Amino acid sequence: MTTYISMLRGINVGGHKKIKMDALRLMFTEMGFENVQSYIQSGNIIFRANKTDSIRLSNKISKQILSTFGFDVQVVIITVKELEEILTNNEFSSAPEKNPENSYYIFLQAKPDQSLLKNIIPADYTPDEFSFGDKVIYVYCASGYGNTKLTNLFFEKKLKIFATARNHSTTTKLLTLAKEL
Repeated sequence: MTTYISMLRGINVGGHKKIKMDALRLMFTEMGFENVQSYIQSGNIIFRANKTDSIRLSNKISKQILSTFGFDVQVVIITVKELEEILTNNEFSSAPEKNPENSYYIFLQAKPDQSLLKNIIPADYTPDEFSFGDKVIYVYCASGYGNTKLTNLFFEKKLKIFATARNHSTTTKLLTLAKEL
């Protein structure tokens, strides 16, 4: 069995796409997943399942959410190993001059087309900063996420790929919880 972290995009935000976490956990359990846990109300579910392709798993969960709750919700799925690597490779969260509270992760459903990456120039967005990982974009928002152009929607439009954002605190907590399963 593999431990997965699923991150749903855009639920329980501003009163839209409201899903209670107990109902979401039940749905995951009824799908045959084990040790299902949720973290905060923004759609973070940790669970165990037989090893499979993350995209296939994501699509299966999205379809079940549509069937169960009536919402079209995109889902990013990553493994514990992937999340460990993502946190280890974040140059912003460990820099002494950076406030880790201003460090964000934009998780991508798949690797972006490399030709699209070169069109997004970091110097154009100072004082905010970003760098690309395999299926993640590391973002440092000098004045906070609410004051940056570098949002998941920005990167979705530029890279033509689905994305969802989490702050550093949530991301580290997800890893801690996933390792405890």
